[in-house]
Amino acid sequence: MNVAFLGLGVMGYPMAGHLQAKGHRVTVYNRTTSKAEAWAKQHVGAFGKTVEDAVIDAELVLMCVGNDKDLIEVGGAALAAMQPGTILVDHTTASADVARQLYEGARGKGIQFIDAPV
Repeated sequence: MNVAFLGLGVMGYPMAGHLQAKGHRVTVYNRTTSKAEAWAKQHVGAFGKTVEDAVIDAELVLMCVGNDKDLIEVGGAALAAMQPGTILVDHTTASADVARQLYEGARGKGIQFIDAPV
């Protein structure tokens, strides 16, 4: 499966690595590009310099970012570039209000949304 993983913090970095190790084609994005480059080198995966680059061919997009503000920014960019029929999963521990906003944005584009905070 073509997977994009957005956010390579303490949780996201290993989560994306496990997906790559299980045979998925993972493209990562992190606002600090050097962290995404390091992940791609370590896991023999790919990285996008922008959210849009990372999600453009993804069937499944997973996010694990820092807070509501980051989630609105990254999630909005992801939804703008995702295709109908794809799935967006948010692992960020964020407010229910932001989850509802993402759900509405996804639904309007024919994208499935799963709120799955860790």
